[in-house]
Amino acid sequence: MIPNGGVASAQDTVERALAAAKTGGQAGTGECIVIAEETSTANLRWAGNTLTTNGVSATRSLTVIAIDRRGHGPGAAAGAGVVARSGVRPDQVDDVVLEARKAAADASPAEDAGDLVTADATVRSGENGWSDLPAATSIGVFRSFARELGETLRAAEGAGRKLYGFAEHEVTSTFLGTSTGVRLRYDQPAGRLELNAKSADMARSAWAGAATRDFTDVDVRALDAGLAERLSWQARRVELPAGRYETLLPPTAVSDLMTYLYWSAGARDAGEGRTVFSRPGGGTRVGERLTGLAADLFSDPAYPGLECAPFVVAHASGRDSSVFDNGLPAGRVSWISSGVLGALHSSRYSAGLTGLPVTPAVDNLIMTSGSSRSLASMIASTKRGLLVTCLWYIREVDPRTLLLTGLTRDGVYLVEEGEVTGAVNNFRFNESPAGMLGRVLEAGATEQTLAREWGDYFNRVAMPPLRVEAFNMSSVSQAS
Repeated sequence: MIPNGGVASAQDTVERALAAAKTGGQAGTGECIVIAEETSTANLRWAGNTLTTNGVSATRSLTVIAIDRRGHGPGAAAGAGVVARSGVRPDQVDDVVLEARKAAADASPAEDAGDLVTADATVRSGENGWSDLPAATSIGVFRSFARELGETLRAAEGAGRKLYGFAEHEVTSTFLGTSTGVRLRYDQPAGRLELNAKSADMARSAWAGAATRDFTDVDVRALDAGLAERLSWQARRVELPAGRYETLLPPTAVSDLMTYLYWSAGARDAGEGRTVFSRPGGGTRVGERLTGLAADLFSDPAYPGLECAPFVVAHASGRDSSVFDNGLPAGRVSWISSGVLGALHSSRYSAGLTGLPVTPAVDNLIMTSGSSRSLASMIASTKRGLLVTCLWYIREVDPRTLLLTGLTRDGVYLVEEGEVTGAVNNFRFNESPAGMLGRVLEAGATEQTLAREWGDYFNRVAMPPLRVEAFNMSSVSQAS
């Protein structure tokens, strides 16, 4: 027995909440979804070649989704009440359930109401380690990395460079239980490194990032060597006007653009004529060719190095997500197949509205083209063009064309006759990732990367470098 003020396991919390929902309801009620999450985080930070801080933290959260059925049979109305709390003690669980039940009773009928997923429709609890302790990280995850980082900081100091940045590792164990018998858990590790190098006079700056599951595959010395090379390229400055340029985008920049395209590829908005994936006159563009490049854009929970939850975890309903889908299997989906739009992400409800298959969003994204060319070899074959290091401050301008605007940062370079000949000024760009796909001249080898803008929200991504014709640098920017 756990004292009221004690700490219950995540699994016990789920079971207690489900029991409270059942016993607290009237006959025939008690439908409930419970999501308990335990997250631990470790981090290192450094500035001016000196380690500054490190630490470890842990959090617990509980989400209770109560369902209030208002009738029986197909099409019956139902309200959904969602209550989320952090640090809930065992003696507070019943109160959270009561609050969720009241919210469900007071809620308007949910448009996405449906039957809850059943245990026989998803992975069974005995196959996913339901009873095991939550996974956790610690400062020890940086043991080998920290040694290499220390050597790299000392080398940078000796070479007159200043390094700034941070490394962060997080592990979240998610436990999903429902009144229909679903018991699922998933342990998600996620790590990222951001490294910024500056010249001694602070006039030149370059950035690199990496995503990782455990920091065993992060080569900080190689990242620093690449930054040192970019700082040397900035010794010569070339001023260029706004315009459309042949542009080389490294995987990190491609990641920012393709991630936003993925987030915008919802079935419901496309079916309602709101997005670039809407077909003029009605319907969606699924089945249409978006690019002549034989490229595949897909998500796969089992993709090596980018593994993620193979089932739906929905804390709230949205345009193409539904709390009623919690526990629904989520598998490999080809969003673009050989250049053709193959799918749009949807819930069971939005799939029904659009007539498309049910394709829940998956928490990773991969783009492949079959090429093995490196960015360096693509630079070597460039007659004249720009090399963009990374993009930031990206905002949507027009969802119907997926026009985005943003800025370049930490290095834009001029490539002439196969060599980088200097750094150019920064630009504001106006580009549509969907339109840009139609102007891709070449793609390189796919590699795991970290988006500069979206990496803290979505960091399980693998992208190739791209050569794009007429990338629109719409104006000169004073950003550094």
